[in-house]
Amino acid sequence: MAPSQSLRLVIIAPDLLDGISTDENARAQAERSRQLRIGLLENGYNVVAVLPSDTFLQERLGQLQPDMIIVDAESEARDSLEHVVMATRDARRPIVLFTNDNDTSRVKAAVAAGVSAYIVAGLSPERIRPILDVAMARFEHEQGLRRELADAKTELQDRKIIDRAKGMLMQRQALSEQAAYEKLRKAAMDKGLRLADVAQRMLDVADLLG
Repeated sequence: MAPSQSLRLVIIAPDLLDGISTDENARAQAERSRQLRIGLLENGYNVVAVLPSDTFLQERLGQLQPDMIIVDAESEARDSLEHVVMATRDARRPIVLFTNDNDTSRVKAAVAAGVSAYIVAGLSPERIRPILDVAMARFEHEQGLRRELADAKTELQDRKIIDRAKGMLMQRQALSEQAAYEKLRKAAMDKGLRLADVAQRMLDVADLLG
């Protein structure tokens, strides 16, 4: 895991409201957003950009390539999250959401959508580093599980392809299962290819020739 000094963060947030706003909630949100930024900087994080959650978000994240995304949202957290989740679906990154919205009914859906940490109110600078460390660790663990699942699916698919190719050789060339496997393996070694790739090519040629 990279130290905080090297972690590149992008904050997704609404435009900060100016201090002369007469709306007490808006001023509180602006102050909380300011404190969040200060806390991140004081903890040594590299905040590379503050972006709105708009239709250009995916393109901007692709250009910036941050290590983590911080969502700073108020009551419309759901809308912000939907934009962020859509923008990161092809290049997953840990997402940490800070909000003053005490409605926790969205937490389950947010975590299911890919949010690594959902923090409701009570933000203090000393909490930031452990929150982000845990979020990163959780994200890396989940990514590892996804890779293991993908590898297992690939292995199963490869096995099915190899079995089909063996079956075809056994039927067309009257070979035993072992002999068919050895023929496939030799072809893979001679061509420097994976066994499953050779098997798939053989099946493709057989389908083409009929």
